[in-house]
Amino acid sequence: MSFELIKMVNEAQKKAAVVDVKSGDTVRVHQKIKEGTKERIQIFEGVVLRVDRVQSHTSRITVRKIASGVGVEKSFMLHSPLVEKIEVVRRSKVRRNYLSYLRERSGKSARLRGVNFDREGINSVVDLHAEAEEARLKEETRIAAEAKAAEKATEEAALAAKQAEVEARHEEAA
Repeated sequence: MSFELIKMVNEAQKKAAVVDVKSGDTVRVHQKIKEGTKERIQIFEGVVLRVDRVQSHTSRITVRKIASGVGVEKSFMLHSPLVEKIEVVRRSKVRRNYLSYLRERSGKSARLRGVNFDREGINSVVDLHAEAEEARLKEETRIAAEAKAAEKATEEAALAAKQAEVEARHEEAA
């Protein structure tokens, strides 16, 4: 295989636009979770400890949060189709790329100093492909709902016709 072919496949897997995330940001990651046939969105909110390979299709962030007194870390591939959306909630001033020292800290010593930033500007990432996919899914659900409503209306009409027929027979018998 040639390097150009590999590069082409990698570029095809990349998302068109991704939020600019830095170490020290508090983010909400919306992740698709599949359970059997059902699919839902789960939100994981925490502090970004690390950002790896920003320009690559394998770019990854490591997010840490405290859940029930236990530190939980998750790594998310930014270009993964399972990551629906990433929104920056808070931005902090840090002087390192890898904030491993936050693992040993808790409470006030784990605080990071906040910085003012343009929240709307950072979080407004326009991904035309994702928006088209979302519009297609909404259209499919609307069409399915209309078909179900039409089917229900025909069933109700059939039941009403049967009921009228039964009532007519009772009137003839009486």
